[in-house]
Amino acid sequence: MADTPAHEIVPRWEWRTFGTDLALPADAEALLTATEVRESDERYALSPAAEASVKLRDDLVDVKHLERVDDDGLEQWRPVLKAEPPLSVEEARRVLEALAVPVPDPFDRETYGPEQFRELLRSDGVESVPVHKTRRRFTGEGCLVELTTIRVGDRVSDTIAVESEDPASVVAMVTRLGFPLRPNVSVPRGLKRLARLPGAYAVIDVGTNSVKLHLAERLDDGRWRTLVDRSEITRLGEGLDATGELQTEPRDRTLDAIAGMAAEARSARAVEIAAVGTAGLRIASNSSDFLREVLERTGVAIEVISGEEESRLAYLAVKAGVGLTDGTIVVFDTGGGSSQYTFGAGDRVEERFSVEVGAVRFTEQFGLDGPVSAETLAEARAAIAADLGRLDGRESPDALVALGGVVTNLAAVKHALAEYDPDVVQGTVLEATEIDRQLELYRTRTADERRAIVGLQPKRAEVVLAGACVVRVTMEKLGRDSLVVSDRGLRHGLLLDRFGD
Repeated sequence: MADTPAHEIVPRWEWRTFGTDLALPADAEALLTATEVRESDERYALSPAAEASVKLRDDLVDVKHLERVDDDGLEQWRPVLKAEPPLSVEEARRVLEALAVPVPDPFDRETYGPEQFRELLRSDGVESVPVHKTRRRFTGEGCLVELTTIRVGDRVSDTIAVESEDPASVVAMVTRLGFPLRPNVSVPRGLKRLARLPGAYAVIDVGTNSVKLHLAERLDDGRWRTLVDRSEITRLGEGLDATGELQTEPRDRTLDAIAGMAAEARSARAVEIAAVGTAGLRIASNSSDFLREVLERTGVAIEVISGEEESRLAYLAVKAGVGLTDGTIVVFDTGGGSSQYTFGAGDRVEERFSVEVGAVRFTEQFGLDGPVSAETLAEARAAIAADLGRLDGRESPDALVALGGVVTNLAAVKHALAEYDPDVVQGTVLEATEIDRQLELYRTRTADERRAIVGLQPKRAEVVLAGACVVRVTMEKLGRDSLVVSDRGLRHGLLLDRFGD
């Protein structure tokens, strides 16, 4: 039996990405020296409750634990066990703990051979997945670089990994290889996606004004069944425009919301949780501190995505939800800190961009959380119009689709929904006259008075006027007197993008 003491191994920092047809750049030979090509058949134990890497290769049980994630998103994995079956009671216990599998009581066999151990894992929902790998390894600049083709059943993916004991060397090598440094997709997470494991998957969208959870179950025919779809108004961006930093109370509110959603997903035995952050986390100078807090408390790593990526995911959600016309279409999502616009035709995306125009900043700048004069509202709309200059001079699209909390609330108010019904909201047509009616409704009321309006989410009362202004100005600039509401937003696109086929 070979059991390597963990304290003798220095854990490496790792960056990894999955994709199809990944390749090293043409000038990689100037950076790297090829060392070997190896094929192997391995079996991974994948647990919906744990991130650990547990595999059987060459008659060795190999267990690694995710120890840390740094500010660049690099992951540090520590080997905790390399042992040849039969395993001792203590070794078997270590594997079960890594997979977050309850240790049976009694747990007192002398040893656990392969069959007994597989039986232990089968008893608590752990999937045993056979994997074939073709690995090409290179070294250079103090890093190990591995280009691997992974096959799980009839599904194939490439993955490129860069590893080193020095995180700065990893960042430098990833940059030189021409890949944007982005949050890791570890082998266990990548395999869960590639194997299309049955069960629930969760996505969390951390916005400037709200945090959203979408939990869905993959069905046998590839469709998704929604289990949970909810949001909490936490106003993470409160005070951000004035200070450039996330404030303590909004941070605490948002952290509590994320923790509750992560716990809810895990109680539903979600195979994986994907989380993204948007404008507020892009802008704030102290966002890395907040991301670290979230990871330490919840185990959820938030990927801060660009505005362009927000637009792409929103378009994907609309394509799957509302359906696209044969003509030109503009999809936009206005949030608390920014608005995303995607221009396309049919299935084709032609342009996408993000602008820092959101409800929170204009609410604070013009005092739109309470009654304001018609003149003040006109000034706010003029300021929004100036910041939406990228929309000027464009041809009117054949269809305008809006998504996000602002328009779904406008639709709910139109239908006077005492209880939110996504099936009613989905596909609602909002005319310019209806939005103008609601602008006047909110302009003349305090936040408390707005909360009495049937259909309006109470926590959105402070920012709904500013958000409605962004929507109305967008319609004016694009020459449309109506829009279609999509209840499917960033989180739905994220689910399809990360976990769909």
